Amino acid sequence: MTQSVMVQVGQCGNQVGCRFWDLALREHAAVNKKGIYDEALSSFFRNVDTRSGDNGPDIYKGKICSLKARALLIDMEEGVVNEILQGPLRDVFDGKQLITDVSGSGNNWAVGHKIYGCQYRENIVEKLRKAAEHCDCLQCFFIIHSMGGGTGSGLGTFVLNLLEEEFPEVYRFVTSVYPSGEDDVITSPYNSVLAMKELNEHADCVLPIENESLFEIVNKIHQMINSGKLGSTVKQNSLVTSSAGSAKTLQEKPFDAMNNIVANLLLNLTSSARFEGSLNMDLNEISMNLVPFPRLHYLVSSLTPLYTLADVNVPSRRLDQMFSDAFSRDHQLIQADPKHSLYLACALLVRGNVQVSDLRRNIERLKPSLHFVSWNQEGWKTGLCSVPPVGHSHSLLALANNTCVKPTFIELKDRFMKLYKKKAHLHHYLQIDGMEQSCFSEAISSLSDLIEEYNELDATKGGPRIDASRLKIAV
Repeated sequence: MTQSVMVQVGQCGNQVGCRFWDLALREHAAVNKKGIYDEALSSFFRNVDTRSGDNGPDIYKGKICSLKARALLIDMEEGVVNEILQGPLRDVFDGKQLITDVSGSGNNWAVGHKIYGCQYRENIVEKLRKAAEHCDCLQCFFIIHSMGGGTGSGLGTFVLNLLEEEFPEVYRFVTSVYPSGEDDVITSPYNSVLAMKELNEHADCVLPIENESLFEIVNKIHQMINSGKLGSTVKQNSLVTSSAGSAKTLQEKPFDAMNNIVANLLLNLTSSARFEGSLNMDLNEISMNLVPFPRLHYLVSSLTPLYTLADVNVPSRRLDQMFSDAFSRDHQLIQADPKHSLYLACALLVRGNVQVSDLRRNIERLKPSLHFVSWNQEGWKTGLCSVPPVGHSHSLLALANNTCVKPTFIELKDRFMKLYKKKAHLHHYLQIDGMEQSCFSEAISSLSDLIEEYNELDATKGGPRIDASRLKIAV
């Protein structure tokens, strides 16, 4: 069994992380009725003996004593982390795995990356090593951050660089929340593009999430619940539609439902690493199979079911609908339409009582309507995990390496250029030590190159399908 460490950076990263740990505990509690510390729990939690001080020795087998999250919480403002430490999840976090400051990054990538990065470098490395030492087989670091603010974008990508230096063999999966066009942070286009350069160069996989998409999904769920359209099929213990029954006793905050969706994405992504299944899909297999070119590692995710909760006895047509939904715009976590763009590869991670034959049947059914690159017509990777999410009988996470991410990047570039042409707000960045105007030109150049790579792939769409010529062996 492998272990992963979650690194939560900035306000958004820690709020999403908080929902992830809450839902992960509920998921394991639903399966682990005997209270025994098992391999599934060990993937994200340590079992600590609290009798010998706050950070006692790990207990590998036997009863659960005190579960500690394999996590590092970083924020340059104390608010969100303090809230977590005063909330129901306070005992899950090791007090020595927190890094906070008081002044924040002022929505400035350079403050997060250059100032706080240098200031906290040794502290961050020490805590990352500490987390790694507690793992028998560390496979992956997950970074959760937002692109628009200063700490999430600046310090988040600084941590990403550190991980590559200190743990080059360990996979780096980044969940990046992209700001919407109506974002109230005027400098968010600068922060996002500066962060994109780092993601291009140092991440193994990036899961881009758009606030706008999350907002639309949550609105649609609320409309359907309030109109009564879902009727009796809405189960209150669904992880997606509400956090009822969770450790949170306070009133739900506006972003909780949105953060729940991102947390569910991470739970589904790691389900094969945590639970048994007839077709396990490891995180290294996702990177190996879905990323044919090093910079094109942005994976579009879609989750289903989101709007309806299936009954326990699933008729096959309902199951087929779940696969169809995964390829519809309403279920994408960014504003994109992969169905009408070009696929480099696609992964389907299914949870619940689903057979391999169901998977194959649906892939064959959907394949004719999807455009794959000519050299990877069979570019499907599939995983089956037998444990469904709480409140569902089954679920599906689709990950598409698809050129449909290009419009998101083009829009980001346009918003960046509107500010940059006027040199608006540049002085806030250039007064930071180590920050020069070349940082901006290099960042926009990196983004333009990425867009061009997607353009070149799109240009091949609709061309004849080329079957690889057979290898001729000289005798």
